[in-house]
Amino acid sequence: MLTGWRYRFVSAAGTACLVVVAVLVANFSTAQSLFTTFVPVFNRLEPTILSGSSLWWALALSVLAIAGAVWPLYKPRPRRILDTVFLVQKRVLVGGLALATLGYFQWSHRLPRATLVMIVGFLMVVLPGWFLLIRGRTTDSDGRTVIVGDDLTQIKRVVPVVDTPVIGYLCPTVTEEQDRSVSKNAKGKAITDGGIELRHEDVAERNDGPDQPGPLDAASRLGGLSRLEDILIEYDIETAVLAFRQADRAEFFGALDACHEYGVDAKVHRQYADSVLVSEGDVGELVDVDLEPWDPLDHILKRIFDFVFAIIGLVVFTPLMMVIAAAIKFDSPGPIFYSQNRTAGFGGTFPVYKFRSMVPEGEDATPTEDEENNRITRVGQVLRRTHLDELPQLWSIFTGDMSVVGPRAAWTEEEALLEQDTPAWRKRWFVKPGLTGLAQINDAKSTDPDEKLRYDLEYIRRQSFWFDVKIVIRQIWKVLEDVCGTIWR
Repeated sequence: MLTGWRYRFVSAAGTACLVVVAVLVANFSTAQSLFTTFVPVFNRLEPTILSGSSLWWALALSVLAIAGAVWPLYKPRPRRILDTVFLVQKRVLVGGLALATLGYFQWSHRLPRATLVMIVGFLMVVLPGWFLLIRGRTTDSDGRTVIVGDDLTQIKRVVPVVDTPVIGYLCPTVTEEQDRSVSKNAKGKAITDGGIELRHEDVAERNDGPDQPGPLDAASRLGGLSRLEDILIEYDIETAVLAFRQADRAEFFGALDACHEYGVDAKVHRQYADSVLVSEGDVGELVDVDLEPWDPLDHILKRIFDFVFAIIGLVVFTPLMMVIAAAIKFDSPGPIFYSQNRTAGFGGTFPVYKFRSMVPEGEDATPTEDEENNRITRVGQVLRRTHLDELPQLWSIFTGDMSVVGPRAAWTEEEALLEQDTPAWRKRWFVKPGLTGLAQINDAKSTDPDEKLRYDLEYIRRQSFWFDVKIVIRQIWKVLEDVCGTIWR
């Protein structure tokens, strides 16, 4: 069974070869004649056989468009049979539309209509079979599962309800300071950090007693949490069950990030599902974590929209930003920009830049209704009312740290306060933060985290390209109202 980089290489190379075969078959005279004779609409067309440079152009453009359109499937991610078939077919259709679009312009090579339809039809049948073949899995029960966490009691609880083969678990070393009773009686060997490495027998004895073998006897400790990525690759893991005491930023969401990166499904016990996105209608003791709440095609459209929006914004507003920079310099001493660490996907952080609107003494992380205080400069008051202080964030959108639309990125100190009041706040971490969003256009602020979270989760469920466009239009209208209000004051 192929995994890792071998799977990526074989899937990409095989796709390119099948595209070449499809072009050659579609260009074959017998195939052309049969297609134009028996297929309605095309029976009025004369067979068109490409040769020379035209054939090479057809091969190059077809490989580029279709092999490029199916790139998300090169990632070794477990999928059900029907999901794989439908996703491949949708991607092939997107590649075919790209070829048709290229042919619409006079400066590009235009494939004959019959040839293009034959290529797409051939690949929609053959290419899904190729991805099913190289993956080699036909049922979910064939997948391997690893349990990851720092709560031995919870690990013990989830093992019996896992319906796939459990190859082991990853758990940090138990130190003397954390559990002196275990350190005193455990038979594990000492390690350099002052703790001990527990064996199965020790874990089972701790959970069930010496005469009652626990479910962890059937699994082995594969190491600490730092080995997660190695284990996912080495054992070709399909599912990781998370069993942590707390859904903290470092370990819990770090494990989710690794699962997302390597295409591994993640599950949690239902009792601990408050901090993650789960699929609607999911039942059972273990629930699936929705690591990718949107279809990959939606991600591509969203990224294209973000890129175009950022480019246009940077070009149009560069003169205005130069004027704002000069005004800030003349108004008060200090830097033109200031940066804050904001929360990104899966609890990571990234720096976001804004025009300085306050004297450079730092800002209070505690959310407050009254942001107008003595430290806001004269220029800063105008920038805040008109939202122009956020123009530098166009650069963060351009680089991909942010999106135009999404949950508003809160700075890390503020996040800690909001998480205390709203445990489900971390569900916002499953999508890229945005410059604006459904919460912003409805005036939901961090002072009411429950309302803000409700709007953010509603956006995650409803997200689409046109929904993003509607939100952007409403935000632009609100900004224009604020600008007009400032002018008329």
